[in-house]
Amino acid sequence: MLKSQSRLRLYPLLAIAALVLAACGGSNIEQSVNEDAQPVAEEPQEEAAPQESEPLEDPTEVSEESSSAVPVNAESLVENPGEPPRGAESEFATDFTLSTVQFSDILSGGPPKDGIPAVDKPQYISVSEADEWLDDVEPIAVVEVNGEARAFPIQVLMWHEIANAEVGGQAVSVTFCPLCNTAIAFNRELDGLVMDFGTSGRLRFSNLIMYDRQTETWWQQATGEAIVGEQVGKQLEFLPMAMISWLDFKENYADSLVLSRDTGHSRNYGSNPYAGYDDINRSPFLFIGPETPGELPAMARVLTVELGEETIAYPYSVMAEVGVVNDSVDGTELAVFWQPGVASALDAATISSGEDVGAVEVFSRELNGETLSFSFENGVIVDEQTGSEWDVLGRAISGELAGEQLEKLVGINHFWFSWAAFKPETKVYSPEA
Repeated sequence: MLKSQSRLRLYPLLAIAALVLAACGGSNIEQSVNEDAQPVAEEPQEEAAPQESEPLEDPTEVSEESSSAVPVNAESLVENPGEPPRGAESEFATDFTLSTVQFSDILSGGPPKDGIPAVDKPQYISVSEADEWLDDVEPIAVVEVNGEARAFPIQVLMWHEIANAEVGGQAVSVTFCPLCNTAIAFNRELDGLVMDFGTSGRLRFSNLIMYDRQTETWWQQATGEAIVGEQVGKQLEFLPMAMISWLDFKENYADSLVLSRDTGHSRNYGSNPYAGYDDINRSPFLFIGPETPGELPAMARVLTVELGEETIAYPYSVMAEVGVVNDSVDGTELAVFWQPGVASALDAATISSGEDVGAVEVFSRELNGETLSFSFENGVIVDEQTGSEWDVLGRAISGELAGEQLEKLVGINHFWFSWAAFKPETKVYSPEA
């Protein structure tokens, strides 16, 4: 019994060690997820010069209305949120009198403000150049805006968590929270203000809290909501983003650009500092929050779709069994596709060696005025109307509809515990339902 209690006390410490090592360039702490092992890391590599917390660009002028101290949804403000997180008032110029959350729910993740440095000046390379260091099964976040696609390898985002970029003329932030397996792309322009985001060094329900450098408002990554500061109550716009294999990206976007490992920081890109974390039988690191609904294990992978007043979680385990789901969410007819061939970034010590968890993507089923229905036959996605074959990117690759493209919808990857903490009303898809 005493040994078990010691282990329980050790887990949060090991989690913090993992995050500190990730921030400082340590490369391998897979032992930290074993009950009796101590975290082991290589000697930290020499740190590049720290990034300034200055905006990337001159902030766009904001109207008096949008810069008003009166927050959106003021009725949601917490009357007495408690004392600000330790050290926050000395690190940030944030207005801590405006909060929609209790400060007791916010924990230190280990590194301080910007201790895990965002990629603020992304450099890009060609597919052929990136192919020299990316394995075919590695997960790639793909953002496509106005006909332009960019690839953001998870092996880079793992160490930076935020990339402030521009795609197709749109200012975007591509984000990844390893502790929650949450990957989201946001429009970083809101009410006429173009923002760039950094890591606050704080977590809520184990999820990354970002801050914008223009107003130092704190934002919850999982929900895109401003939770503390001048812009409290505002909501970032989610952008559709695919999470596919490098093989699928380079075959379908051969002329596109890829985020380079030339970030200005020395990191062991390609390694996973959270090795062993992606285990269905584990408990989440640094999670103090609502009890996880029992429909799924806490660490189950899900793709969540939120439309109108309805939110559905599609478990990866179910998608691997059925291949395709035809569904209707708040009146939107949609299809969810699964395809094997994508490694978990949070399993093995090397990302490319991770377990194959596949890709799950969601699309509108409406095409040219007709609602399509899909099935999974012998490992192939086909529509029942014409028998055309489709890929996980929502493209018809053969048959009568060859060349057609389904509309990509916003679907977000999470571990179940994280999303359920913010949206406990979420329904879990089941083929039997």
